[in-house]
Amino acid sequence: MFTRLSRFSPQILGATRILLGILLACHGAQKFGAFGGVPAGVPGFIVWIAGPIELFGGALLALGLASRGAAFLTSGLMAFAYFLGHAGRGFWPILNGGELAIAYSWLSLYLAAAGPGAWALDNLRRRAPEPKPVAPAHEPRLAA
Repeated sequence: MFTRLSRFSPQILGATRILLGILLACHGAQKFGAFGGVPAGVPGFIVWIAGPIELFGGALLALGLASRGAAFLTSGLMAFAYFLGHAGRGFWPILNGGELAIAYSWLSLYLAAAGPGAWALDNLRRRAPEPKPVAPAHEPRLAA
């Protein structure tokens, strides 16, 4: 069963990238007033630093454009978010509320390493390999 499923790896990776990108973009949009606005107690610098990275990084991920760089940036942001906003409230993520930040961070890091998968604009930008020059089959010899 799993060998049949593995042939869909690029599509599953692409769907994962799109889903993660949309979710991150929604979190970024929330910091600018969408989806009920910024939760109470969130410092202003979080809104103006994390908001654009989540919004635009998530959009880039969803589109698959500069996806490795966007994924790496959002991975670092989410790790920073965990340590800044959650780790100080206790060791266990389920108790300190940081499980989502950890999941986003690790998923983003995986995408940075694995690439965008299927349906990415990055795939359109890849160039075909340069053709190797073909040596002539017969080179003329000079008479001695």
